[in-house]
Amino acid sequence: MVMTKKGKIADLRSAEEIKAERRKGRTGVYLVVPGMLVLFLFFALPVIVLLSMSLYARPEGAEIGEFVPALEFGNYVTVLSAYWSELVRSFGFALIATVLALLIGYPMAYLVAVRLRQHGLLQGILLVLLIAPFFSSFILRTQAWKQILADEGWVAQTLKLIAVLPADGHLTATPFAVVAGLTYNFLPFMVLPIYANLGRLDTRLLEASGDLYASPMTSFFKVTLPLSAPGVFAGTLLTFIPAAGDYVNAALLGNNRNTTMIGQVIDSRFFKVIDYPGAAALSFVLMLSILILVTLYIRRFGTKELM
Repeated sequence: MVMTKKGKIADLRSAEEIKAERRKGRTGVYLVVPGMLVLFLFFALPVIVLLSMSLYARPEGAEIGEFVPALEFGNYVTVLSAYWSELVRSFGFALIATVLALLIGYPMAYLVAVRLRQHGLLQGILLVLLIAPFFSSFILRTQAWKQILADEGWVAQTLKLIAVLPADGHLTATPFAVVAGLTYNFLPFMVLPIYANLGRLDTRLLEASGDLYASPMTSFFKVTLPLSAPGVFAGTLLTFIPAAGDYVNAALLGNNRNTTMIGQVIDSRFFKVIDYPGAAALSFVLMLSILILVTLYIRRFGTKELM
């Protein structure tokens, strides 16, 4: 009888535990549903609409901007054959800007997160300065670069004075200006993830590396850089992805055939040419291309934290 009672008690406890687990499971579902709904309404649904619109066709004799549902896959062939150079240029500009942002931003993040760790006030001031660009408009910052790089500006005049830039040379409306604008505008997206990662770096590891007779350069490549890899990967992704689809910098600092990016083309097809299927096809191609490149990048260089 005792064994039976214990067995019954054990069965009751297990049943109660099962009920508790079920309640926890339902609670988890209730918490996830709002987020999934938001993702569906503001991400999945627009992508589905974009994909369907990219297959629309214009009937014979239809007015400008009039399209009907169809399965016109030729839209993709048409836009890719016409604008593949702009697509490649966009990824090239974004890659250069990402590399420059990394080279500029990593030392900045290391200085604030590691070197100034014992100086709280100065660290806080520099951190505020790092995020200060977010306090002003993206377009205003880009417009300021247009004034800085103008022909009558001090940058162009100085370069002409030291014979680096020809007397009739220009900085605006060049790839240099577009890449400079991209690098500046997306630099905080590179610095902040690296800063957050380096902020958790245990400096005792650097001391141990020095005790083992490692040079500062060896300590950096063997200790600091590997431990900050998640921040570097996050920063490069946060910089490259929006830079590839940007059109503000190309429109304000470039705005010619040699600086046109795919974002400008999409904007023009949507609002000027009124070619909704072509613009939607280009948007979907850009999104898919970025997704493929990012997936390959993470699989090749990613870390466990990112996977």
